[in-house]
Amino acid sequence: MNSQLKSNLTSIHHWLRLAYMVLFAALLQVAVAVMWILVVLQFLMSLFTGSDHPTLRRFGHSLSVFIYQSWQFLSYNSEEKPFPFQEWPDSRDDTI
Repeated sequence: MNSQLKSNLTSIHHWLRLAYMVLFAALLQVAVAVMWILVVLQFLMSLFTGSDHPTLRRFGHSLSVFIYQSWQFLSYNSEEKPFPFQEWPDSRDDTI
């Protein structure tokens, strides 16, 4: 067996990352379900009141940042673990 492969297979770093990846894959599924609920609520709010709900919009923004951060971690584009290993994404933004 190749020494590099053996080193990789016995490295706790790779197996620990796999555990985190499984965790974030599960959290991502929950986050996407919650996002769909927000989408429907915002549509209904807009339909009945003529405008969206600012609190739901801000939460939707922070949730979409969490989803993005999770995908970044899962796809090896980032080593930073998203919430709950760091602060929940800030929803205060001038574009909101």
